Amino acid sequence: MLRLSILDQSIGTSGRPHGQAIRDTLAMAKLCDELGYDRFWVSEHHNHPTILGTAPEILIAAIAATTQRIRVGAAGIMLPHYSPFKVAEQFRVLDAMAPGRIDLGLGRAPGSDGRTAFALNPMANERPAQFPADVRDLMAWVSATPLPEGHPFASLRAFPEGDTVPEFWLLGSSDYGAQVAAHFGLPYCFAWFFTDGRGGAEALKLYRDNYQPSDRHREPHSALCVWAMAAETREEAEYHYASRAKWQLYRSQGVFGPLDPPDVALAHSYTKAEAAKIEDLKRRAFIGTGPDVAARIRNLAEEQGVQEIAIVTWATDEIARRKSYEILAKEFALEAAERLS
Repeated sequence: MLRLSILDQSIGTSGRPHGQAIRDTLAMAKLCDELGYDRFWVSEHHNHPTILGTAPEILIAAIAATTQRIRVGAAGIMLPHYSPFKVAEQFRVLDAMAPGRIDLGLGRAPGSDGRTAFALNPMANERPAQFPADVRDLMAWVSATPLPEGHPFASLRAFPEGDTVPEFWLLGSSDYGAQVAAHFGLPYCFAWFFTDGRGGAEALKLYRDNYQPSDRHREPHSALCVWAMAAETREEAEYHYASRAKWQLYRSQGVFGPLDPPDVALAHSYTKAEAAKIEDLKRRAFIGTGPDVAARIRNLAEEQGVQEIAIVTWATDEIARRKSYEILAKEFALEAAERLS
């Protein structure tokens, strides 16, 4: 049965204090816990006027303390910015707070521009090349297993130790993450929403074809993250999607900023080429009524052979965003009941 999760990016919107985006993330996590979603992931971006979630490890702690059953994690920690040992300590503390409910998703991309990457780590040019070794070391410290013989830090232990271990994921929007996930025998999630699907099928095939079984994951386990907006009518879903469409259009031109309300986006003066691009984006977007969006999600999961789907939804109207997740939770709960009957 398809597992359904959430990616929340604490989106900045025009005219709203940045702090509200973080508080909205905390409130959304509690709702998704109640609705029955499997995981609630938060992302890491820096110096980004739209995506305000800069410290996932702090958000995860707050969410874990205020939820009951949902898994909570990072999608992901951008490992080249950090010492793997420090990340291991952070996630050992998180696992102690919510044993067996913590996910540690890892990415190699900076989640920022080049200058910001250097501000985070003066060795920004060298660190990405060490990503596989950093993943190996981090996994060993988090799970209290030995590092390779002769490793200079083999005697170090990441405290607090415990009986449970965070679940590791590799995240990506290219072939690279798929190869690293396959090498270490880890679950893999492709950012379908980021590439509009480009390269997704190829990355998933590469992951499966090269998968090396691990003690925890004997078989490959894959997921996709998609952008989706469900509403009572398609017209309502398209209305709220207008904010996202305008942002996507200008992102492709290198222009970033807070999300505009739908009325502002719809009233914007677009060129003919821009208007055509937005119509193309709309045709490919996962927007519509609950049954329509749920069908699109199920079909994509079946086509790509994935076991999980994570949903990310942007909207300036927080009530509409909550409603979208409520509608989809109901659709998939109904599907589960039908299969069991």
